[in-house]
Amino acid sequence: MKSVDLLVIGLGPGGASAAGQAAAAGLDVLAVDRRRVLGEPVQCAEFIPTPMSRYARDLPVRRQTITGMTSILPSGQIHHSDFPGLMIDRAEFDRALARRARANGAELWHPARLTALDPLRQQATVRRGGQDLNLRYRALVAADGPQSTVAASLGLPPLRTLRTRQYTVPLHRPLHDTRIWLSDAYPGGYAWLFPKQDVANLGLGLDPELQRDMKRPLEHLHRLLAEQGLVGQTVLQRTGGAIPVGGLRRHLREGSTLFVGDAAGLTHPITGAGIAAAVISGEHAGAAVAAWLAGDGDALADYEEDMRDQFGPALARAVERRQSLQNLWHTPAARLDDTQRRGWIAFDEYYEAATT
Repeated sequence: MKSVDLLVIGLGPGGASAAGQAAAAGLDVLAVDRRRVLGEPVQCAEFIPTPMSRYARDLPVRRQTITGMTSILPSGQIHHSDFPGLMIDRAEFDRALARRARANGAELWHPARLTALDPLRQQATVRRGGQDLNLRYRALVAADGPQSTVAASLGLPPLRTLRTRQYTVPLHRPLHDTRIWLSDAYPGGYAWLFPKQDVANLGLGLDPELQRDMKRPLEHLHRLLAEQGLVGQTVLQRTGGAIPVGGLRRHLREGSTLFVGDAAGLTHPITGAGIAAAVISGEHAGAAVAAWLAGDGDALADYEEDMRDQFGPALARAVERRQSLQNLWHTPAARLDDTQRRGWIAFDEYYEAATT
């Protein structure tokens, strides 16, 4: 039976960051991911805010600078706000972080998947190359997304999720801002156009409890933008996935297991942004495991406390905003600008409503 200090499940930004940080601290790290090609399929609009740009500076992932955000309300009113950042090649971003983890000494297995977990014995079974391999670990980082296999194996409740659908389409004229559509046509979410040089990511997110059909509203928006000459009619790529929108898990630590990124519920419940939180939580988790195994008995508990301090207030506000709007979708109120302003981060009403 192979034994490791740290077993990481999932090699997205959170898992790769945790593996790299722990390996750099001298731990014996094994990270596994079920995908044959890391980073694919891309289930992301591929935007990172300016504070995250340091992670892309030395990686071959930068595609375009973004200067701001344009939010379009139901009446057609347009609101411009400063929201600078970068559009990146998300697949290459994930792979670059994985390469860094390997360079730091982590062992990476993919494709491989977790098939069984015994947290009391700290043992896991991973299927790789048609064989079931038994592993013993001292600590585990769950970085396996909102529908976490680790969480299910531990008997934890599933996270509430939003469904997304995205097309990559030709972009016919340069854009330097992201575009957001707020409308009752996208209940529980919004639609977006994120430019990436000569192409753009056009997508939407919906609450599946409010509306199941995602294809029709996305194709309608695509057709309108094509008629305006902004984008081409060709769909170059299709993708989609689930985004956690219920806020943090009740516990980010379960024994010697730490949850990071989407698996921890760290994705913003309003915007769906999760790359920054995944990287930050992954780095903190890797460092916490290293400190814990070096004798700091409080390190794992401190990880959870740090993540709640850093992300908790913003996530709690976003969850409150979602809940306050939940019963307004598909009513006349959802077609009012004032309602949509209260539910979107670009407007002062979003922050005011959460504190009154």
